[in-house]
Amino acid sequence: MNTRQLPWLLAAGVTASLLSVPSFAAKNIVVAVGSNFTTLDPYDANDTLSQSVAKSFYQGLYGFDESMKIKPVLAESYQVSPDGLTYTIKLRPNVTFQDGTPFNAEAVKVNFDRASNPDSHLKRYNLFNDIAHTEVVDPLTVTITLKKPFSAFINTLAHPSAVMISPAALKKYGTQIGFHPVGTGPYQFVSWNQTDAMTVKKWPNYWQKGLPKLDSIVWRPVADNNTRAAMLQTGEADFAYPIPYEQAPRLKADSKLDVVSWPSIMQRYISLNVTQKPFDNPKVREALNYAINREALVKVAFSGYATPATGIVPPAIADAQSYPAIPYDPAKARELLKEAGYPQGFQTTLWSSHNHSTAQKVLQFTQQQLAQVGVKVQVTAMDAGQRAAQVEDKGQKESGVRMFYTGWAASTGEANWALTPLFATSSWPPAIFNTAFYSNPQVDKDLADALTATDNAKKKAFYKAAQDTIWHDQPWIPLVVEQLVSANNKSLTHFNVMPDTGFDFDNADLK
Repeated sequence: MNTRQLPWLLAAGVTASLLSVPSFAAKNIVVAVGSNFTTLDPYDANDTLSQSVAKSFYQGLYGFDESMKIKPVLAESYQVSPDGLTYTIKLRPNVTFQDGTPFNAEAVKVNFDRASNPDSHLKRYNLFNDIAHTEVVDPLTVTITLKKPFSAFINTLAHPSAVMISPAALKKYGTQIGFHPVGTGPYQFVSWNQTDAMTVKKWPNYWQKGLPKLDSIVWRPVADNNTRAAMLQTGEADFAYPIPYEQAPRLKADSKLDVVSWPSIMQRYISLNVTQKPFDNPKVREALNYAINREALVKVAFSGYATPATGIVPPAIADAQSYPAIPYDPAKARELLKEAGYPQGFQTTLWSSHNHSTAQKVLQFTQQQLAQVGVKVQVTAMDAGQRAAQVEDKGQKESGVRMFYTGWAASTGEANWALTPLFATSSWPPAIFNTAFYSNPQVDKDLADALTATDNAKKKAFYKAAQDTIWHDQPWIPLVVEQLVSANNKSLTHFNVMPDTGFDFDNADLK
């Protein structure tokens, strides 16, 4: 220390004893993410990002580890009745909400009564609508009775929407709870400016001793890819996701940064509207599958950060089936088109559910590949508003969807949520997301039987049968399973991207 500064410091009230105590820098980080959050109520969010950010302050009875294996969180154990209808769950003791409300069986009942009530008008109602009733047995024991057996129920409780919200906060804020979150998680909500950022701070009474290690997190939506990357390099952000694949080499060259690729359950595909010509013809659908060079697509659009699809369910999902690779064979594609009555090919449209740089590259690549077999496609990359209006809100008769490039990550980690929303007849838009408008009574039956099966081997057999049939019918052009790419300041550790594109930051720390 420069001794000339000492009188000024003493005059400012800094004593000699304080000067001898080492100071510890606050552990505050900024996380740059790719889009805005829609709500801080996970039960009313359709996007994984909003639910992931809510992990700051919310937890569920169960969750997933980095391999999408179920782990207990606020629950300790469960038992299922022989008929598969009643789940008895033992809860973790000595947990409180951030407003001082005890976490107990009554809190679980309040949350699931709300989630399973159609009058709540929550976007995630379809995950909880099979709950008949929830009952308090004692302060740390709750029973949940279902309307029918549902073998994926514990996976549903691990879904990032299935969190415990303070009953007192729900009573106080009602439908505005999405702006006033109160949970049992490691961080407390501080503020949310919907056009700028959300800030959380360490909660000192968190039930996991020694956590969290950070003092605060600022979650900042940054839509522009270049800006997000630049913030890392200037130190304005400590973590950024997603990193555009083409920018990974540049960031890797920065000695201050780590670029990390993560395995994922994000399946990219093109659905084919099988109720419309020419996609009602199985030979046309088969031809289009032969017309796409998936290995080249991985290099051109994903810069190597993807693997060709081996099925309609990503391998990391429980009960996924893999099949022999679909070869790139344009001659075979042209032959099949001729057999189907389209020797000169045809014209159609290809829409994308997103308009970011990777989606644009996929559209351009697919357009060029299909042109080589005589199929001329007009491409349109949609923003969220267009997607909702033109795809998600339109039924089969009014839908303009023909070919649709999109993706799906089954955040329950199991086959039901990877298959039913995309292939069940009951999932045609606007109900859920079966944009192929695919319908096969046997598939519907296999998916329903899998959910009511109490024997695990039988459940696996039903899911295999459903996938075998769908793979044969080809309502999709399965493309790739993405890898997820993030980048961070090397001082930040244990801030991870989950396979469902969410985050795990329970043990995050600044070195």
